[in-house]
Amino acid sequence: MKLSEIATALNARLLGDGTIEIDRPVHPADAEGPRDLALAMDPALVALLDGSPVRAAVVRDQQKVPAGRLDGCIVVGRSRYAMSRLLDIFNRPPHFARGVDKMAVVAAGATLGEDVSIGPFCYVGANAKIGDRTILMANVTVGAEAIIGHSCLFHAGVRIGERVAVGNRVIIHHNASIGADGFSFVTPEPGSVESAKATGNVEGTNREIVRVNSIGTVMLGDDVEVGACSAIDRGTVSATRVGRNTKIDDLVLVGHNCVIGENCMLCGQVGIAGSSVIEDRVVLGGQAGVADHVVIGSDSVIAGGTLIGHNVPPKSILMGYPPLPKKETFEMLYNVRRLGRLVHDVDKLKEQLNHLKKGG
Repeated sequence: MKLSEIATALNARLLGDGTIEIDRPVHPADAEGPRDLALAMDPALVALLDGSPVRAAVVRDQQKVPAGRLDGCIVVGRSRYAMSRLLDIFNRPPHFARGVDKMAVVAAGATLGEDVSIGPFCYVGANAKIGDRTILMANVTVGAEAIIGHSCLFHAGVRIGERVAVGNRVIIHHNASIGADGFSFVTPEPGSVESAKATGNVEGTNREIVRVNSIGTVMLGDDVEVGACSAIDRGTVSATRVGRNTKIDDLVLVGHNCVIGENCMLCGQVGIAGSSVIEDRVVLGGQAGVADHVVIGSDSVIAGGTLIGHNVPPKSILMGYPPLPKKETFEMLYNVRRLGRLVHDVDKLKEQLNHLKKGG
């Protein structure tokens, strides 16, 4: 692909020779030949271009490049966004074959769209529907009466429960579970948790734990992405919902009855307890935890490791536990670091005061 074609696709500025042929984009340290395109959008990487075999690079606007070092250059503005478009151009999709593999099982009544791919050891349940151009890699399960939209990609080991509904262009990574039963149990009489919440003491005893069946489902909107080994539990009666274009990282748990809005980002190891509402465009940092029946308002940013136990207004920025605004969190941490010196100063004052008393 010519350098000029890449610049046009990125809607970026081209400097120098646009006829340079490019085979692949690379980190500057990994460049092996003149057909590599060095990604030097970080100023610290520009120095690696000196002595590199590349003829062309992608750099950020207002970034200085060693004079005479490159024959061609693509200049971009927002570097990370440019990276996403560039990797679209050079995308390497997984290997698959159209049609149903002879080692796959498609149950009676299932409907397959045009140009689908059902890999080896897949199972598609009775009356399930798979949309056009959807790809199931090896060992994927789609439960009975599930509905899968068009142009989806399910990587190996994905499990889709019965009656689950998945939108269009959804990507689900290895070993994710969509539609397992929720973690929902009850005791015949008020148990330890209920008494602890009500009185602050453990007065009840969990002599028996009774299962609450999950007869609801899960509904994923268009363009949702779910990371490897994540789990989204089905609702107790209604649906657990994930809105359009929301991105979920690896090892995330979304509990039963939760409603996740559009364009949210849930980072690795986030846990959201049942019946919580995460409104639109919320970002939950890695290992953030959200208690049950909590509402987090739209456009909020919750830092990694934060534990949310109460409702959060829109556009909040919270971190730590208890969750506080960023400025207050840093102030609290700063004051904690000063406690040792404060104790030392108080001890010295006590010694001086005792000495004065004895002298008096």
